[in-house]
Amino acid sequence: MNFHQKPVTYTDEVGLKVLNLKEMKKFYQETLGFQVISEADTEVRLGTDGKSLVRLTATEGLQPKRARYTGLYHFAILLPDRKELGKILLHLHQQGIRVGSSDHLVSEALYLSDPEGNGIEIYRDRDPEEWSWSNGEVAMAVDPLDAEGILRETGLANEAWSGMPAGTVMGHVHLHVSNLPEAQNFYTEGLGFEVMTSMGGQALFLADQKYHHHIGLNIWNGIGIPALPKNEAGLDFYTLIFEDEAKRSQVTERLRTLGAQVTEDESYWETTDPSGITIRLAV
Repeated sequence: MNFHQKPVTYTDEVGLKVLNLKEMKKFYQETLGFQVISEADTEVRLGTDGKSLVRLTATEGLQPKRARYTGLYHFAILLPDRKELGKILLHLHQQGIRVGSSDHLVSEALYLSDPEGNGIEIYRDRDPEEWSWSNGEVAMAVDPLDAEGILRETGLANEAWSGMPAGTVMGHVHLHVSNLPEAQNFYTEGLGFEVMTSMGGQALFLADQKYHHHIGLNIWNGIGIPALPKNEAGLDFYTLIFEDEAKRSQVTERLRTLGAQVTEDESYWETTDPSGITIRLAV
């Protein structure tokens, strides 16, 4: 099953407020290998297959992030296969980029930050048939990555890295929130996601249609932390894609019942979760 196409509700474009548009564009284009989809004086959209996955916006008077806020822990770029993960791992190593890594049982992942400190995961999924389930929860872990095995597979393919491959998508978004039960209520009762696994009252992983997670939520920055101020760099918004207008309208009705505001724009609708994180609801 493809967990990143309709009828599944899935994550899409992530918007970042940035301090240095030129430097950030260079990083996403040259270091990560995204294509420039569109460009204006204060905004660059980058992605693959002609589709934007990351939007960089420079705003006048923006300040660097000064404290611990709700917002982005990381956004996660999902590659089509293991071979592609090896190609970018080798490329990042050659570029001298510091990378963390982990085997999550459901996936194999690399971790890094962009020049302004926004967290990025780049990963590949194992086949869903390989995932383990118990009492409705999917087994996930933070095990060492078999980097040698990944690079061996890539070496056998004998292909050089040439940027983000076709079929790359926004796999999931992982967020710092201020109150986990409150966030869980909003994301399950409002947006309609299901809890796939929970980690000791510290983190929750939620998804639609039994993916391991489209949304991660954690309180690792602290409980009761404030929302990222408008004039500080970091997450601007992230996008959810719904199956159709009817599904989006149902979700909007539930959100309003919970007391959330939803504003309707021509190309997307917008809401804010209880931690002050902006979500664009698109079809």
